[in-house]
Amino acid sequence: MMVGAFFWGGMSDKVGRRQCLLICMCVNGFFAFLSSFVQGYGIFLLCRVIAGFGTGGVVPIVFSLFAEVLSREKRGEHLSWLCMFWMIGEIYASAMAWAIIPHYGWSFSMGSAYQFHSWRVFVVVCALPCVCAVVALTFMPESPRFYLEVGKHDEAWMILKQIHDTNMRARGQPEKVFTVNRIKIPKHLDELVEIKSESGNPVSKALFRSKTELCGIWVNFMKCFDYPLKESTIKLAIVWFTLSFGYYGLSVWFPDVIKHLQADDYASKVKIHSNERIEDFTFNFTMENQIHTNGVFINDRFVNMKLKSITFIDSTFRNCYFDDVTSVGSYFRNCTFIEAFFYNTDIDDSKLIDDTEVINSTFHHNKTGCQMTFDDDYSAYWVYFINFLGTLAVLPGNIVSALLMDKIGRLSMLGGSMVLSGISCFFLWFGTSESMMIFMLCLYNGLSISAWNSLDVVTTESFPTDRRGTGFGFCNALCKLAAVLGNLIFGSLVGITKSIPILLASSVLVCGGLVGLRLPDTRANVLM
Repeated sequence: MMVGAFFWGGMSDKVGRRQCLLICMCVNGFFAFLSSFVQGYGIFLLCRVIAGFGTGGVVPIVFSLFAEVLSREKRGEHLSWLCMFWMIGEIYASAMAWAIIPHYGWSFSMGSAYQFHSWRVFVVVCALPCVCAVVALTFMPESPRFYLEVGKHDEAWMILKQIHDTNMRARGQPEKVFTVNRIKIPKHLDELVEIKSESGNPVSKALFRSKTELCGIWVNFMKCFDYPLKESTIKLAIVWFTLSFGYYGLSVWFPDVIKHLQADDYASKVKIHSNERIEDFTFNFTMENQIHTNGVFINDRFVNMKLKSITFIDSTFRNCYFDDVTSVGSYFRNCTFIEAFFYNTDIDDSKLIDDTEVINSTFHHNKTGCQMTFDDDYSAYWVYFINFLGTLAVLPGNIVSALLMDKIGRLSMLGGSMVLSGISCFFLWFGTSESMMIFMLCLYNGLSISAWNSLDVVTTESFPTDRRGTGFGFCNALCKLAAVLGNLIFGSLVGITKSIPILLASSVLVCGGLVGLRLPDTRANVLM
């Protein structure tokens, strides 16, 4: 996505917004669908990488295209409504994950070679909006500002006339005539010159054109650091990086901390059994969250049962029978099995650890693969549910930012939202329970969404038409880089310390907010 944002953002300034957006969406949709059907992990990963390359270019192009057909008076508000669809997409994805993935009724198989699990259905469902968007884009015109930039006056005039006529019909004034008072004179573009002797065949032509386009993207990118854009570009880059680092870092940290709190609570309720001796008993029920030490089990039957977070330590199993046993988070540490029989179980070397001995025992038809279900690990439900709540919490912030964007200004909303988000991080020290952490997640997301919306608007309005996609793509690429670093750094601190993530996120967000307040105010600007 980072590479895609930079590449497709730059390409949209050269070949057009609509064409690049269609290609991005088609690449994303096709490879997202394909990834749901492939069986090999390597091929699946390749499909997701290519789909991400397409997805990365969508945001820079969409904002550029939409901004270039809006009037100055309502530009901030309408761009903010566009930002809301990011929230709608997240709600859709988290709701579908919560509804589909934990339910194995969605799965089916074709023999032992092809397995289509519920998560694959989720991947398909997530690709459906992309298909709908591709269909809708076929009816959407190119940006008239882009056409004017490249000297296609007639095409730009026709699109503007179509927009004007549609608006007038909606206002009940269909007789009003579209007129143009001023028109931008096109700049002279460098032509693509082909060397006949070396580019006569199609492959050479394609390579030469690709090289030329890439060089053009790089040259256009470097122009973003020319006067008078240099200062704004650097400040925007800092704000994008800091906001993304803090937001995505804490977005990963919140669910992991909640899961860690659940694990601590679960461990505090463990039952310990010592020096027990059980003979001729049948275990046909679920055993959960127990530790058995120095136990002796003789002629016992473990039939059609589950072991959930069970640990046997220094225990002996003599003439025991294990049939259809599934173990989740369960281990046999330094145990001894004498003349035991295992049939259709998942007990293997990974569960028999710390010098466990198996003497005169047999294993038949061992279960393979992951045997865990969502019934075994209920906390997995929380991952999707918490994500759903956190996404839903941004709805009030989206509405407020859209209504106030053109009234209080982009910079006040950007800086204020980031500073308040940074301050709210300090309340995480009081998060000692699941409910408190979920509340803090919702509060943090609700406060930070206004910063995202205003930053999208400011970035779109800060660059001229010939560099708008390139500049936005560069900032969005930095956003993805910061997200990766945030995920790695904050994820490594889960369960170790609270102070470092809180101080790091708070300081980064506050500093980024202060830099954002120093950006030029673009509220009254006409798009260049």
